[in-house]
Amino acid sequence: MLKLINVGLKYDDWVLKGISTEFESSQIYGIVGQSGAGKTSLLKIISAFQDVTEGDVLFNEEKLIGPNQKLVPGYDDIQLVNQDFALEPYHTVEQNIREKVLSRPKEVQVELINEYLDLVELNGIRQRKAIILSGGEKQRLAIARALANEPRVLLLDEPFVHLDQRLKYKILNYLKELNRIQGTTIVIVSHDGVDLMGFASQIIYLKDGRVKRNDLVSTFYYQPKDISEAELMGQINAVEVSGEIKLFRPNEYRVVESNGFEVQFIKSLDTGFVVLNYFKTKDHKEILLSSLKPLEGVKRIVIDKIL
Repeated sequence: MLKLINVGLKYDDWVLKGISTEFESSQIYGIVGQSGAGKTSLLKIISAFQDVTEGDVLFNEEKLIGPNQKLVPGYDDIQLVNQDFALEPYHTVEQNIREKVLSRPKEVQVELINEYLDLVELNGIRQRKAIILSGGEKQRLAIARALANEPRVLLLDEPFVHLDQRLKYKILNYLKELNRIQGTTIVIVSHDGVDLMGFASQIIYLKDGRVKRNDLVSTFYYQPKDISEAELMGQINAVEVSGEIKLFRPNEYRVVESNGFEVQFIKSLDTGFVVLNYFKTKDHKEILLSSLKPLEGVKRIVIDKIL
């Protein structure tokens, strides 16, 4: 278990303040928040690559030591993948992974290297030096290197920025299986909370350097406390009903003949997975409703909350 006790980080001003939270073993956590909320700094502190100004970080009840007190920063059991990538620039793609599995028998090394290269789809450039890789290729290699360490805790800072949807979900599925089979604790920071749906079980919401909410993903998604919180997890509709602003997701509605409120169809967009239907309300607010078929004939809806 990872435990943060009253953790604070200060430069000129406080970047993080009063962070007390726990990351249970074998769980998957998502961290969300606006730019500048302290998400990246929090991951660096958890991985012991950043000293704290105050407070303590414990891993299985042992206090973690930051880089100012440790000759070689970090811990093998806690691996961080961030935008620095931390690659060996003049080593090849294959060498970057091999150096992480050198303690294993030769045949196991080969098997693991091939497994991770296949996962991140870098087999075709395995002899290319890391320094000449694209940003996306470096990101994929950094993920493979971290996995090769077989850490007990894997920290991922915006790991899918440079990846296409297909590869992103391929890696997410692999990580989900890794968590299920090996019990790896995974903490992922994402600017797009939708990435965390169906992946993480818990959401930690950072705002102004503090934990504002720690909740189940489904609860955080369907029961946002305000519009800014809701927007972190994707599309949200805000309408006025009986003088009160109601927030609801595009799938939280029901078509009715009477009651509810009037909507005027504008257009629909078939994404291949779901149809996105754009409407205007009576007071000219635009809302988005998802469906399996276009909703051009719909005139009235009611909000039908899932939770």
